[in-house]
Order: sequence, then C-alpha cells, then structure tokens
Amino acid sequence: MNKYLEYFNIDEKVKNLVLNCEKELQDIYQNVDDLAFLNSLKVITAFNKENVSESDFNTSTGYGYSDIGRDKIERIFASILGGEDALVRSQIISGTHALTITLFGLLRPNDIMLSITGTPYDTLHEVIGIKENTSSLKSFGIKYNQIDLVNDDFDYDKIKEFLKNNKVKVITIQRSKGYSNRKSLTIDKLTKVIKFIKDIDKNIIIMVDNCYCEFVEDKTPLQVGADIIVGSLIKNLGGGIASSGGYVVGTKDLIKLISERLTIPGEGKEIGPSLNFNKSFLLGLYEAPSVVASSLKVAILTSKVLEELGYKVEPRYNEQRADIVESIIFGNRDDLINYCEGIQMASAVDANSKPIPTPMPGYDDEIIMASGSFTQGSSIEISCDGPLREPYIAYQQGSLSYEYGKIALMVAVSKLQE
Repeated sequence: MNKYLEYFNIDEKVKNLVLNCEKELQDIYQNVDDLAFLNSLKVITAFNKENVSESDFNTSTGYGYSDIGRDKIERIFASILGGEDALVRSQIISGTHALTITLFGLLRPNDIMLSITGTPYDTLHEVIGIKENTSSLKSFGIKYNQIDLVNDDFDYDKIKEFLKNNKVKVITIQRSKGYSNRKSLTIDKLTKVIKFIKDIDKNIIIMVDNCYCEFVEDKTPLQVGADIIVGSLIKNLGGGIASSGGYVVGTKDLIKLISERLTIPGEGKEIGPSLNFNKSFLLGLYEAPSVVASSLKVAILTSKVLEELGYKVEPRYNEQRADIVESIIFGNRDDLINYCEGIQMASAVDANSKPIPTPMPGYDDEIIMASGSFTQGSSIEISCDGPLREPYIAYQQGSLSYEYGKIALMVAVSKLQE
C-alpha cells in the first residue's frame, strides 16, 4: 500500500483523514445502497418485461428501419423513467443537444418559453438567444423569459403573476445547479411547483432538464406531473459504458414532435440507425444504478473531507441530494486549479496531462476541466471542472467505482495541501 501512496504523493495525514471520514459515513452509505437496490429492481424488471435477448444487440445502418433492439431500448427507458414513449439515440451527442431538439420540437414562432430556474446552463445561451446567434430560438421569433429562484426554491408569486398575464407554451426547469452556487432541485420541490403550474394552466408543457439527477431519488419528474424529461447518456444512465447518446422521455405526442426535429417530419422515430450502440445502451443502463451509487458515495465523502478542511461545500455530506454533483467553494483561483490537477493526476486516461484554464465553446469564462475519462466529456466518470470566476467553485461529479473515486479524492486533497 505505501509504495502506491508514495507514487501518487498521497500524504499520510490526508489518507487518515479520508479513512476516518469514511468510517463516520456508513449509515448514510447504507441509504445509498438501499436506493441502488430499488433502482436495480426497476431496471431488471423492465429488461425482463421486454424480454431483452442477445439478438437485440444487433445493429442497423443507413435509414435504420425496423431496428427491433433500438425500439425495445426506447420502451425500456420509457418504463423506467415513467413516460409513455422515449427517444434514445446515439445521434444525440450531449445533454445540450437533447435539450435543443426538444425545445425546437415543441416551440413555434411567437410561442413563449419560460425558465423558472433562472438563467440556464451556459451552453444553452446561444440556443435560446440569450447570447446572439442566428440559429437560436430567438431568431425564429420564439420569446424567452425567466424567473429566478428565491432561497433555492421557486418564486411562486412571480410564476403565478406571469402565467396570469401571458400564454406560456413551455416551462423549463433545470434540476442540477450547472455553474451556479444554488442547490439542485429535489423531486419534492418539483412535485409542488408542477401541481401549482398545472392548477393555473393544465396545457402548459413542463420540460425538465434531468441531467446528473437520474437514479439519485426514488421518483422521476414524469412521475410527479412533468411532461418531458431530457438527459445525456454520457452521464448517469449510460453507466460509463455508452460512449455517446442522449434521451428524451415523456408523452407520446410530444416525443413524436421531438423525434421529427431530430430526424425528418413524417418519419420521426421510424428512422435512425443504431450503429452498434444497442448493446452499450443496454449494458450502460444495467450498470447505472451501481455506478450512480458509487458517484453519490464519492460526492458524500468529498463533502465530508473538504468540510473538515474548512471549505464550504454544497450539499453538505448529510443533506438530501438531487444529483451527483458536489460543489466545493474554494474562494481562490489557485486552490481550484490545484484540486482539479489532483483529480486529473488520479485519472485512468491522460493522467500526465495538466488541466489548464482555457476558453471553451459555449462559455463566457475560462474553464478548467479535469476529466481523464474513457469517453470524452463523460461526467459519470470521475471529473471536476469549473469556471475561473468568483467565488472559484469546483464542480465534482461521477466515479465508475467508489474505490477509484476515493483514490482521486486522496490525490486531489494531497495536491491541495502542498
């Protein structure tokens, strides 16, 4: 053990701190294990009901007509996430892409889109038209408004006032915090606000950005009244196996509209080759409950350790969680950079690379990103990133196994303590 600690320059005091914190967290870890068991039951039940067989791993090319495995995967996703129908495709390259086709599929010129979680994630700014782009929703005459959260909850008074005075087509809710310093949103909070909105206007389409949140709680937004949920398969539900892809799940009529934005009006879900992704989608989903549990345990341990070192963290180790993201508020540029360097050093891929703050497409600030992952941009693998701006927050997420995450934490904290 000692020679491996020395190889990674893991400080003995850091190792002992992590191990002592780990001992204090066993009751909380048991709750995570119980949730993983429940989610595993959901997955294996859906697999059995659809009679998944080896022949479903077969692929299609070209137009992708009559892809039995692809269609079965979409029924499985719909069943697990509580929707009538689903679109699960390798051609969806990211969560932002899945959100984009959803918004363009649902909205028409002069429609009003309302975000009730404030400004959305940076990469959506040009999609919406918050930042000018001639291909944005705004350029097609779609109107955008937003209402900020108040004390990490919805501003019910402003929502009610806006809905009474405007005919809103789509309301968007971003559950995870993105690059903000707010709390991520639990299912309990979604349940309350969705009922509130539907009581005012039952025809409003409620779309939830569910990225980073899948399998973190025992219910999904669709099961508490949302119409559409959207996510990426290089996050939770891909289980670290899927190397591309995204999903949209919801009502059948809305999935039809969205599928026709991804492919072609009139053909929709009937086309789109699986291109050898069926097996990885199924295996990734099968592994997802366990992988998400590992990610949650690593986030909880990180929160406990960094709090012991005097840093502000969100959420705290013993608080309810809505996603796999752990925020560490460093308050200074150097600590943020050093911590990310430590995560990169403990990665399986490109460990010798040094993460450097740099401009990235879709972001206004320089971003530092530690992600030595097998799939580029995969945030279910251990990763840590953040914008170089006050208050210098690191957003850590993922870990395919608890053990690898614990090692990465030891290395990152040792690097922080140098």
